[in-house]
Amino acid sequence: MKLFDIEPDATKNLLPQDGTVNYFGKLIDENAANDYLNTLLATIEWRNDEAVIFGKKIVTKRKVAWYGDKPFEYTYSKTTKSALPWTTALLELKEKTEQRTGETFNSCLLNLYHDGNEGMGWHSDAEKDLKKHGAIASISLGAARKFAFKHKETKERIDVFLESGSLLIMKDNTQDHWVHRLPPTKRVAEQRVNLTFRTVENH
Repeated sequence: MKLFDIEPDATKNLLPQDGTVNYFGKLIDENAANDYLNTLLATIEWRNDEAVIFGKKIVTKRKVAWYGDKPFEYTYSKTTKSALPWTTALLELKEKTEQRTGETFNSCLLNLYHDGNEGMGWHSDAEKDLKKHGAIASISLGAARKFAFKHKETKERIDVFLESGSLLIMKDNTQDHWVHRLPPTKRVAEQRVNLTFRTVENH
């Protein structure tokens, strides 16, 4: 099922079963999205992501950063990060997200994709550090990219096109039953920053 070129309806669940995903469309307009993108590119402490796969450390081209209310530790792919203090821009985007969704968040994982050749493989955000069944809100800035969901058992696919300035939220038991990814594409030459606001409880 593809959800391209469909008018966003924040009240509609994009998943047919076993979870809740709502796409709000644009949270901020194009000019504001470009301003935030440039600010984050210049002020965030970006680092190449690291993962341990089959006992071997892999360093990705994609860059990441981890921010929060406190120096929370967050472990995924067998690597641990300690959260940095919020920047002004991140706090502004967090407040906009909380007002729009009615949720609250205490941390944010950012990803920087330099172009469409960089993506993210199938995974679920179910790390033990995160609030179980808590909401994860995703803001996209820069290049528009396809985002895909796949049911762990039925293998049903749901694809949604995330434009710059847009907001998507995953909640309830979505991470138990679905995996998601950002597929690479040669059609995109521009960079994209993705912010995923989360709630850490294991601190």
